[in-house]
Amino acid sequence: MADYDNLCKILAETYPRDFARWLLNQEPQKISILKTELSIEPIRADAVTFLQTENRLLHLEFQTTIKSRTPIALRMLDYYVRLTRKYQVPVTQVVIFLQETRDEIAFTTEYISEVTTHRYRVIRMWEQDSAIFLGNLALLPLAPLTRTDSAQVLLSQVAQEIAKIPDIETRRNTAAYTEILAGLKFEKDLIHQLLSEEMMQESVIYQDILQKGEKQGEKKGERKEALRFLQRLLSRRFGEIDSSIIEQLRILSTEQLEVLGEEFLDFANVSDLVAWLEQNS
Repeated sequence: MADYDNLCKILAETYPRDFARWLLNQEPQKISILKTELSIEPIRADAVTFLQTENRLLHLEFQTTIKSRTPIALRMLDYYVRLTRKYQVPVTQVVIFLQETRDEIAFTTEYISEVTTHRYRVIRMWEQDSAIFLGNLALLPLAPLTRTDSAQVLLSQVAQEIAKIPDIETRRNTAAYTEILAGLKFEKDLIHQLLSEEMMQESVIYQDILQKGEKQGEKKGERKEALRFLQRLLSRRFGEIDSSIIEQLRILSTEQLEVLGEEFLDFANVSDLVAWLEQNS
């Protein structure tokens, strides 16, 4: 489940200004992504993003599951203390729950002990108005997780918005991110019915796309594009990929690319990718 959280982290760090507008309800003049050393033991969370505006820090934490080695409320207090001590500016903290749950943790907005009370914001995506997300490219992949009375209508609206994106690479990335996150809420068949036919022909993560390539004769150009897109996602997830790993990716068969395209979401680090390649070469 951490992979969904990390995908949201990628979105926030790709479009920091849009996330700041959404969550701070203001137009930041300056904004930057903080690469801090705060995410360390004993308080560690991979899907954490720190954005710095001209006079405030925005701490985002994306949550798919309600389970955590360190309670979420305590983690927010710990980060608040560290951030305040280091940067000496106001800190806005937001925990964004992606998958619907009735657990009280998703409705808790403070840490309370005998001598301390610390408050933070909580956003439950299933309660959010879809219009905000449909009208914003950066937030569009989150739109399937928003409030709706009709899954078909919402996913159709999302597909229409993706189709309007003029840049091919951006459209492909957005389509891929959207299908991944939609899987938290909707059945795969419904997602493919409403998204795959129009959008996912351009996204090369999933098995369906590669199967289509095989049915169409597995054109060399399509396979090359599939490989490039997978490389790009791996690089964004793990940083620069060693050339020896890239060479191993290039010799994978279509069937192996299908499997890797699905299984890489479960990888915690590059060593998992290396292990997979050793087992499947």
